[in-house]
Amino acid sequence: MTPAANSNTLPRMFDVPPPPASSAPRHSRWDTGGSRTVRIGLLCYLVLVIYASCYPWAGWRTTGLAPWDYLFEGLPRYWTTFDLITNIAGYVPLGALLVFALYPRVAGAVAVLCAVAAGVLLALLLECIQSYLPSRVPSILDLITNTAGVLMGALAGQRLSVPVLRQSRLRALKSDWFGARSSAGLIVIALWPLAQIYPQPYLFGHGLWLPTLSTMLSDWFDTPVDIGKLLWRDISLDIEHFLLAEIVVTALGMTAAVLTLLCQTRRQAPRLLLAMGLLLTATITKALAHAVLFSPSDAFAWLTPSAVSGLLVGAVMLAGLSFAPVAAQRRAAIVALMICLLLLNVLPSNPYFLSTLSEWVQGKFLNFNGAAQFLSLFWPAFALWILLSPTPRQA
Repeated sequence: MTPAANSNTLPRMFDVPPPPASSAPRHSRWDTGGSRTVRIGLLCYLVLVIYASCYPWAGWRTTGLAPWDYLFEGLPRYWTTFDLITNIAGYVPLGALLVFALYPRVAGAVAVLCAVAAGVLLALLLECIQSYLPSRVPSILDLITNTAGVLMGALAGQRLSVPVLRQSRLRALKSDWFGARSSAGLIVIALWPLAQIYPQPYLFGHGLWLPTLSTMLSDWFDTPVDIGKLLWRDISLDIEHFLLAEIVVTALGMTAAVLTLLCQTRRQAPRLLLAMGLLLTATITKALAHAVLFSPSDAFAWLTPSAVSGLLVGAVMLAGLSFAPVAAQRRAAIVALMICLLLLNVLPSNPYFLSTLSEWVQGKFLNFNGAAQFLSLFWPAFALWILLSPTPRQA
């Protein structure tokens, strides 16, 4: 036995092994960096605000006045309480997301000032752009209400930064149920129910690009352009064809959305509950949108026999694909989305949908409908981006 073993002062190094390197305290990325989910959400919300503010993106012209002249015209004579509320409410989430995105590098009063400055600059720029749109009227009152909204959101975000970004139960659930790089995917999934707000020719049929492209070309060349009629000039379809198309599009759209969700989840996540919650949220949103945009009696007008059949077919498809490997689910979702896009943009316009759409008066919901149209048009592209992106294997 060595003298060190009999010493009363020297430590017994072999009895107390040094702690492994892995047990050293590690700082989470939340301590040094912000939330990736919040920053992706901020980017998506910025795109929505810009698209909605410039909707319908047609009829661009110049009035011969400077785009900032509205700043010196005083308050408008005619305005409504609804306009004030929507202008404020639309910028509250923006202010909160800006503060959340700056946290923890910038916090407190400085974060609030930065968020308000960015929000006011955006609102000022968008009002100037609206000077070139015949359907929009720039106003100093809009700028004031937008500023109030971003200030309210920034103050709320400053108060909620720590509870939401550090102590929220949602963070723990996200870590337990979803993959490490699922932030963008979860945001895309959360946007799917909101995409149901805009009227669609078929249930869950998003990505109808040809009519929008036709409108843009008509405005560009100053002459009516209908790409759909050019493709189907000598072909006519009966009602049975449109009913079958609704069944197929509904089933594939539903399958693609749910599989995109399942690709983001871990094995221990309650997948059935999450899938049912997603579908329930989408249908409730659809019903509420129809009740508000059309009439309360039309809340479930979209739930046609063909749509119900499509929901049943989609449920059967999901029952089998839910047990497939993640890679197979990802490929199936991609195929379903591609077939949906092909059918929607190749088939001629549904005359029954066009007659329904003619009864839709957008009126004061112009900004709201612009954002909803953006989601309906581009949600499939966002989903394909998520599905085609390489992700680590879920545990």
